[in-house]
Amino acid sequence: MADRDTLPLPLEVRDRLAELELELSEGDITQKGYEKKRSKLIGAFLPQAPGKGMDPSVPHERRTPVTPGSSSRYHRRRSSGSRDERYRSDVHTEAVQAALAKQRERGKMAVPMPSKRRSLVVQSSMDAYTPPDTSSGSEEEGSMQGEGTPTSSQGSINMENWISRAIHGSTTSSTTSSSSTQSGGSGAASRLADVMGQTHLGKSENHSTPPDVTSYTTDSIQVERPQGSTTASRATPKYGNAELMETGDGVPVGGRVSAKIQQLVNTLKRPKRPPLREFFVDDFEELLEVQQPDPNQPRAEGAQMLAMRGEQLGVVTNWPPSLEAALQRWGTISPKAPCLTTMDTNGKPLYILTYGKLWVRSMKVAYNILHKLGSKQEPMVRPGDRVALVFPNNDPAAFMVAFYGCLLAELVPVPIEVPLTRKDAGSQQIGFLLGSCGVTVALTSDACHKGLPKSTTGEIPQFKGWPKLLWFVTESKHLSKPPRDWFPHIKDANNDTAYIEYKTCKDGSVLGVTVMRMALLTHCQALTQSCGYTEAETIVNVLDFKKDVGLWHGILTSVMNMMHVISIPYSLMKVNPLSWIQKVCQYKAKVACVKSRDMHWALVAHKDQRDINLSSLRMLVVADGSNPWSISSCDAFLNVFQSKGLKPEVICPCASSPEALTVAIRRPTDDSNQPPGRGVLSMQGLSHGVIRVDSEEKLSVLTLQDVGTAMPGALMCVVKPDGVPQLCKTDEIGELCVCSVATGTSYYGLSGMTKNTFEVFPMNSVGAPISEYPFTRTGLLGFVGPGGLCFIAGKMDGLMVVGGRRHNADDIVATALAVEPMKFVYRGRIAVFSITVLHDERIVVVAEQRPDSTEEDSFQWMSRVLQAIDGIHQVGVYCLALVPSNTLPKTPLGGIHLSETKQLFLEGSLHPCNVLMCPHTCVTNLPKPRQKQPEIGPASVMVGNLVSGKRIAQASGRDLGQMEDNDQARKFLFLSEVLQWRAQTTPDHVLYTLLNSRGTIASSLSCVQLHKRAEKIATMLAERGHLQDGDHVALVYPPGIDLIAAFYGCLYAGCVPITVRPPHPQNIATTLPTVKMIVEVSRSACMMTTAVICKLLRSKEASAAVDVRTWPPVLDTDDLPKKKPPLLYKPSNPDTLAYLDFSVSTTGMLAGVKMSHTATSAFCRSIKLQCELYPSREVAICLDPYCGLGFVIWCLCSVYSGHQSILIPPSELEVNPALWLLAVSQYKVRDTFCSYSVMELCTKGLGLQTDSLKSRGLDLSRVRTCVVVAEERPRIALTQSFSKLFKDLGLHPRAVSTSFGCRVNLAICLQPHRLGKLADQGTSGPDPTTVYVDMRALRHDRVRLVERGSPHSLPLMESGKILPGVRIIIANPETKGPLGDSHLGEIWVCSGHNASGYFTVYGDEALQSDHFNSRLSFGDTQTIWARTGYLGFLRRTELTDASGERHDALYVVGALDEAMELRGMRYHPIDIETSVIRTHKSITECAVFTWTNLLVVVVELDGSEQEALDLVPLVTNVVLEEHYLIVGVVVVVDIGVIPINSRGEKQRMHLRDGFLADQLDPIYVAYNM
Repeated sequence: MADRDTLPLPLEVRDRLAELELELSEGDITQKGYEKKRSKLIGAFLPQAPGKGMDPSVPHERRTPVTPGSSSRYHRRRSSGSRDERYRSDVHTEAVQAALAKQRERGKMAVPMPSKRRSLVVQSSMDAYTPPDTSSGSEEEGSMQGEGTPTSSQGSINMENWISRAIHGSTTSSTTSSSSTQSGGSGAASRLADVMGQTHLGKSENHSTPPDVTSYTTDSIQVERPQGSTTASRATPKYGNAELMETGDGVPVGGRVSAKIQQLVNTLKRPKRPPLREFFVDDFEELLEVQQPDPNQPRAEGAQMLAMRGEQLGVVTNWPPSLEAALQRWGTISPKAPCLTTMDTNGKPLYILTYGKLWVRSMKVAYNILHKLGSKQEPMVRPGDRVALVFPNNDPAAFMVAFYGCLLAELVPVPIEVPLTRKDAGSQQIGFLLGSCGVTVALTSDACHKGLPKSTTGEIPQFKGWPKLLWFVTESKHLSKPPRDWFPHIKDANNDTAYIEYKTCKDGSVLGVTVMRMALLTHCQALTQSCGYTEAETIVNVLDFKKDVGLWHGILTSVMNMMHVISIPYSLMKVNPLSWIQKVCQYKAKVACVKSRDMHWALVAHKDQRDINLSSLRMLVVADGSNPWSISSCDAFLNVFQSKGLKPEVICPCASSPEALTVAIRRPTDDSNQPPGRGVLSMQGLSHGVIRVDSEEKLSVLTLQDVGTAMPGALMCVVKPDGVPQLCKTDEIGELCVCSVATGTSYYGLSGMTKNTFEVFPMNSVGAPISEYPFTRTGLLGFVGPGGLCFIAGKMDGLMVVGGRRHNADDIVATALAVEPMKFVYRGRIAVFSITVLHDERIVVVAEQRPDSTEEDSFQWMSRVLQAIDGIHQVGVYCLALVPSNTLPKTPLGGIHLSETKQLFLEGSLHPCNVLMCPHTCVTNLPKPRQKQPEIGPASVMVGNLVSGKRIAQASGRDLGQMEDNDQARKFLFLSEVLQWRAQTTPDHVLYTLLNSRGTIASSLSCVQLHKRAEKIATMLAERGHLQDGDHVALVYPPGIDLIAAFYGCLYAGCVPITVRPPHPQNIATTLPTVKMIVEVSRSACMMTTAVICKLLRSKEASAAVDVRTWPPVLDTDDLPKKKPPLLYKPSNPDTLAYLDFSVSTTGMLAGVKMSHTATSAFCRSIKLQCELYPSREVAICLDPYCGLGFVIWCLCSVYSGHQSILIPPSELEVNPALWLLAVSQYKVRDTFCSYSVMELCTKGLGLQTDSLKSRGLDLSRVRTCVVVAEERPRIALTQSFSKLFKDLGLHPRAVSTSFGCRVNLAICLQPHRLGKLADQGTSGPDPTTVYVDMRALRHDRVRLVERGSPHSLPLMESGKILPGVRIIIANPETKGPLGDSHLGEIWVCSGHNASGYFTVYGDEALQSDHFNSRLSFGDTQTIWARTGYLGFLRRTELTDASGERHDALYVVGALDEAMELRGMRYHPIDIETSVIRTHKSITECAVFTWTNLLVVVVELDGSEQEALDLVPLVTNVVLEEHYLIVGVVVVVDIGVIPINSRGEKQRMHLRDGFLADQLDPIYVAYNM
């Protein structure tokens, strides 16, 4: 709309533009069509714009101060410019400026601006844009550029000392609108001088690399700039700081992300609020801080207030006995008198309803409803029934006829909004109201009926949540004439219900307030008396006539007094905001009913029109005068229109509520000398519920105007807002309560809520009720001042109690709107609400952003809003979100639907385009950081096998020595001998079968084939490789049979093999360096591989990734020598090295462990016994064969036990996800091994195909064990969903179990894997058991068992049965003392197949020596244990195993070096990740890590990028609620960005490095402040 108001366009063009805009806002034309037509219309009038995006009519220096005297005092511009008039007050503007300046002096750190992917920026700004239909403003758009002070000079009431009036005399009239102050210069040339009021970047202080936020800084901050001077903006280089920044770990890191995080860390280092001392206990020893009352906070000191009585209701003799009687009287005496004039959208009178027509038509409606619906015996509606009235806002005449028709028929009308679409905000709740009122009939107009959505059959569908309705059209032409002898029964007003007015609560639910006929009449009389209404007066009504002030004045009281109402529809106001003023002039109206937004619009639109004359007005009823911020509209309106005949005493603000009807109204006086009352109150005081005149700081004040005195015949008092309704003191804010006939009586059908609202008995200080009659709560907060004047400070619905202090949503909106420049967001489109997170309310501000504002502008505006609110209200904003224009849900009259907005925010479907979260500043009630207690010494705890009263946590598998079995392989010390023995005894027995992706056999190996192949490889190593005994050989093969042959070839040649995963051909750059590193670290003398990989290693891509000249010799085993070696090597000592096992841990460390021949054989034997493996068995293996248990099962076990291994490379499952399960079914396999990634692939890839698999004959009923090979806490959710999913295909629920192996090292982080301890669910063991532990206790390193489903419970599944020959103990990782049963500690293991140590190049094995040979500090100090680096606990169960022993279950909790120490507590990343994944359907994967002491959460988004920002608040909330942690950074990335290794484990450290090096290409990064 900016252009429309800035260009001197002819009237018809302006009208056409207005229509276009309306069409667009209603969705009648597309954005494209709108722009095309619009440019066509105004093309001729456009001057050549000086620069792109600048407002053509305003010169460059348009933001220089405007003095009130200057001719351009009111720029006629709607869009950019100053704040919403409703929320405007110069005092407040100055206060906000001062608060911001104060923040600047403190020299706060700049806040890192979120980073956003370009595509997202573009989309959010333009695509989503539909100009906000000007209806949008909650109460609305538009503004003025440079106002003078609103109150020119008014006298003052002499008030008690606690209210002083702020006399803004003419002295202050030179204050200018703050829009002029903040930044001189044009556009982006000088961005706001203060970002977050950060330090001026002088020479002395140069914090680490400045992030983009500060990229525009001015050297000095000027508040008022001389005209035309633009401050030279010194652009600091964006990121190129030469100095590298030290990260928290002392590692230098360059780059944008690091700079931003550093900035965030620095911001957080500054203590925000004084630390709190007190805590409350949350059912566990988890301590949460409780806000303690500040001893210096203001307290109420006044005397107890007295109830105020309104003047007597003087019943005039000729007042009608009921409203129907009034209608009958005027309809018969003066049928020609006009009752209602309606307007079309051009402002021309559309229709005049006379009293005669109203009377006749209402009778007709009454007759038809009573007699023409249903049958004579069974009428559909009877007197007393409720009927819905569904009429559009531009048809008051039809509504009026229907309303009075219902009154005459003694039915109860329930007026509601027209349901335009099924997705109308709140429409469902209205349906609920209709259902609970038992409504079966809806009255509507012809036009409205035609416009309702229809089904194909032409019927009106049932709206969501609505009861089944019969739609009844009330137009006369559709109705039959009542017979001559029929006459409605007109009674005096009684206690029957007259009508039900709907009310939307804070939570979005809709209640029906019932108003009795007596109350209806008395209310009309009270209004007539207080407003001085007389017969035949003309009244202009802009308000909604279906409810509230519009209904009471424009439909009810008007008929009682035979007045003429000129009704202005909302659609006309949108096109011509001056229409109501024009109608006042045209009809010489005495009274007008408006809202402050209508006054505001008129101000913006009044174009120096010569012919405006408002001298006829004796009363201007301001319906929302109870909104504390309406005062600014009233003042500004008076300022402008006083010269047009408007008398100051005409403005009459009133306060009302659906429950109490009109609460108070300022009377129109003739005495213009008595100015209205004013109170300038301290917001600080208000937040503590007391009234203090603001004396010391003029910063945070609220200026209130009175809303007159109590209604005639009413008694009013103020009670405490919560708890017992006790009278307030005179200087205390409370809820106004009214005792009067003229109030609502109940919430329809809700007796409990009714009692609390309509039947309140206020108590005095001694606890006695002040009256025998009940009072009604009005829902308004305020106080009664001197002279009985009421002041309203806010609504109960808008009340937010944060940290024990009360804040009003309206006040926060006003502060946000006072932050200049306002050109980034739409005024009137700001929602403020609170959400409960971690036992307190948190404030959320949501605003609609203009499509032309840049990221940087919006971000700066947001940061300043946060500061302003902090400075003025002393409260932190938890979340500030900007959404694209026109996307917030609207109420039928264009305001913001608050509860719906809150709902969208909480469920993550608000789709903001900018989000700023500040949990660090607002959340002050976190638990105390944990202080660790020194452990008790060994002397006091150790007694025999008990530790402080508990059995020592130790367990062991079966003893290998005592197990007699016919294990032939036992007699050989070396695997190479076992293979030779098998090649002689069972040469043709097949050991290995490899499947391809189609499920057919790609190749197989019998004992003798393997033996012969290995011999040839040994020859090749000796001849071509010239290797010696003990040389290391890297085997770089794809999963398959070549790898197995090469391994045994190495053993035959006396070399030490190292299996290495080959580089990925599509991803050489990242995978090849790892291969190179393993080859180098393992000191491999040569590499063996296939011809294909040979070629890959020498390719161009390879040479780009690594230095290919430094590779050791590469042997290609596809071309083998024909002859066999003269002699096979036989090791001399079984304790020599058999092979090296290298793997990369989740923490990103490469660790190689040494496996001796003894350990290798013991390992194979242990697995053979546990899994009962014999030559007759077939085992399906879908694992990666490069390290740990995967390698052992793939390469070694078959040779040792003689069973046939069906090998399925996991990579083939990407082509054919069903491959593994089909193979298991086809080969009738009893035992199978897989990894979590395989299981996940099957669960996700085959979830919808179980039926088709069944029809293909897939049968898993023979599977006895399906073991997941893993090095982590069992993933219980995944194993359960896998079991559930394939249950229909015969999979036994108890078949799935997990294993656990590791290698972790604490001194130099090395990788988890088999230290040889593999707990693996055996065949004869009991079922794996699940326990639930308290997550909060776990953080304190304690195990506390709880019931399933209790809050904060975490399910843990045991990791399987301990292998034969393995002993386990749980030890304290710090003191190395043994721990008791069910105590959390490090798992230590002692076994014949422990690895014999780390293999490292640097010879610093001493550092980790205790990993392989640790001893307990007390108790059994002789045994040598290996430390796994995993936390867990042992628990003796009630189950017994085969030998009759009680079964000890081992529960793994997590790796010590993955755990994060935060606030003195130990967190396992997986727990936080599980919570995060649960919060929104679009989060597919999540990984967390810490950086310095910040928690960084990375989430993968499966959805449109528009959803990215929805996730930020949800992630922050859930981590706060469930883990008591504040998230520092939220990073939203594409699917597949979180690196996962072959075992399906997240590589969190790689992710962290990628993030810090800025390589993730995130969709959005939010830095929580």
